Amino acid sequence: MEITDGLKEIDVDKLHDFSNHPFKVSDDEKMEELTESIRERGVLLPILVRKTNDEEYEIISGHRRTHAARLAGIEKVPVIIRELSDDDATIVMVDSNIQREEILPSEKAFAYRMKLEAMKHQGKNLTSDPMEQKQTSREVLAEKVGESASNIQRFIRLTYLIPELLELVDEKRIALRPAVELSYISEDNQEILYDIFKYDEATPTLSQAQILRKLDEKGELTEDKLEDI
Repeated sequence: MEITDGLKEIDVDKLHDFSNHPFKVSDDEKMEELTESIRERGVLLPILVRKTNDEEYEIISGHRRTHAARLAGIEKVPVIIRELSDDDATIVMVDSNIQREEILPSEKAFAYRMKLEAMKHQGKNLTSDPMEQKQTSREVLAEKVGESASNIQRFIRLTYLIPELLELVDEKRIALRPAVELSYISEDNQEILYDIFKYDEATPTLSQAQILRKLDEKGELTEDKLEDI
């Protein structure tokens, strides 16, 4: 990673969100506090960006600060410009956000998936000792984020849920393990499930979710069976 132009001030309108940025930027109480701080003191920590063409920049780290600067009416923000490949940019973007105190399951899910795909593209099966058995990209990722490799896979499976069900996971109405089982069910049946959960305020146990998955895999999961279970 090379700093190409060092620290600069850039028009905030020239900064654009990272493609498929998995971390949500919400107008909540913390955003109000950040906006007020930036209104009083400016953006103290530079935004990390990469140049996309002669005049535009993609945000690698600092989406919340950029949004708060816009809310505060700040026209220019300090940035550090780095020259990064798509895969390197993805890894830096995830690494700079994943250690936040509060991260939703959906954010982890898409962040882990994006970083794992980037690592696989790079072929980074890293070990400090070449004599050791090489680790898989998932095992390397697990070590870096402090999760088990199996948990990494569970979170990534959440990306196969329809958005409405994934939102219920974020709201803690569906636990992680049942949600993983539901992710294997066809999208059509997931939509029926969501309608049931929405109107009945029901949430599946792990054993129920496993039954639903098995019936779906056999092609035997009907709407009547969904409601019965």
